[in-house]
Amino acid sequence: MTTVIIDGNAVKSREDIHNIFEAALKLPEWYGRNLDALYECLTERSDSVAIILKNLPALEEAMGARYPALLRMLYDAAEENHRITVREDAAESGEQKGE
Repeated sequence: MTTVIIDGNAVKSREDIHNIFEAALKLPEWYGRNLDALYECLTERSDSVAIILKNLPALEEAMGARYPALLRMLYDAAEENHRITVREDAAESGEQKGE
């Protein structure tokens, strides 16, 4: 299993998100560095990938108006491909999530 950690404290722009995924997942040359292309890459994976989101308030600030689209795309990809999991690290984000 490959783990991709998206730490909001380390993300300063949308480009950083694409850099993190490219480095962790060895994305193909055709990867267009946009959310649609990332969705396609994630849904076509045949290996297991765990995506961990940390420090969500900082991530939201860095992503701006694209933050909801990023989260929606990640959860949609996980729904489409059962090998993809997404977890929000509540302890790192300052939030408490109930079960």
